[in-house]
Amino acid sequence: MEIYKDLTSPGVKEFEALLDSQLSKAKIEEGKLIKGTVTKITEKFIFLFIEGLKSEPILDINEVKNLKLLDSVKLGSKLEVLLEKIEDKDGAVVVSLAKAQKLKGWYQLEEAFETNKPIMGKITSKCKGGVIVEHIDSGSLMFCPGSQISDKPLKDISHLMNEPQKFSLIKLDKVRGNACVSRRQIISTNKKVDKAKIIEKYKVGDIIKNAIVKGYSSFGCFFDVNNGELDVLVHLQEISYSRVSHPDEIFNIGEKHDILVISVDKDKLQVGCSIKQLSPDPFNHIDNYELNKIYKAKVVKITDYGCFCELEPGLTSLLHSSELSWTKQALNN
Repeated sequence: MEIYKDLTSPGVKEFEALLDSQLSKAKIEEGKLIKGTVTKITEKFIFLFIEGLKSEPILDINEVKNLKLLDSVKLGSKLEVLLEKIEDKDGAVVVSLAKAQKLKGWYQLEEAFETNKPIMGKITSKCKGGVIVEHIDSGSLMFCPGSQISDKPLKDISHLMNEPQKFSLIKLDKVRGNACVSRRQIISTNKKVDKAKIIEKYKVGDIIKNAIVKGYSSFGCFFDVNNGELDVLVHLQEISYSRVSHPDEIFNIGEKHDILVISVDKDKLQVGCSIKQLSPDPFNHIDNYELNKIYKAKVVKITDYGCFCELEPGLTSLLHSSELSWTKQALNN
């Protein structure tokens, strides 16, 4: 071997330029992912060739087995590893396949979080306040709070355990390396998409046959349409032309009624309906009644200030207490 003492000679300059160009191509840097080629496989180790390193990195074969990648590793295969140290105290190159997998998984989580894309995971165990979810692509572990498992309370989640399913990333702590996910958001989004498609089927003026009374409140009555396909509200003012204080005066749970679609809100995903508009407006017959003539009426409600009398179905009139009698004792009698 020839030793060059003159560092300014053409041979030295040529070798220096060649070495610099080779190292600049490799761009070796600790803490980065780098690809290596499998050159040898033994019972205990896998040897890699990485351009730019002075020696071959060695992987413990158990590390590869734990990641379930051994069957796919052959001579000439490419493996992406994390370069932990270019040279340790013994002069060896230190690389890790497991840490590379985890780091790649974290990059995927970051990308999914930034682009608001769902990820695939599976619930592996329960913990205080929620469950642990494993990212299927990388094996990274994430936390799902109990309130984010479903959009309704679940007493038993055994049917969800170890089942691949979509999750939405709701929090990502890059400093601590923690991720928080939600299954509830995926369910709610899917239901919203499905409901939007259902809403598009209905138009103002459509008559829905045999809607079932599902429940009521002080402001209206709820109907179940097409066996759970959609819930609609008939507002208190749209129940009857007559005065109605509460829906339970008119309806019973489980009854079937035809209802008319009067509004469709695609933004709020709501359909408004009416029952009274399926019948003729009794006020269209108001011309049948004349002033100062006597008509028979049915008392339908009594209040402190008078009573409401029905001239015909849907057409009511207030008979004030001052008009009931010449005496103040009329209501008491």
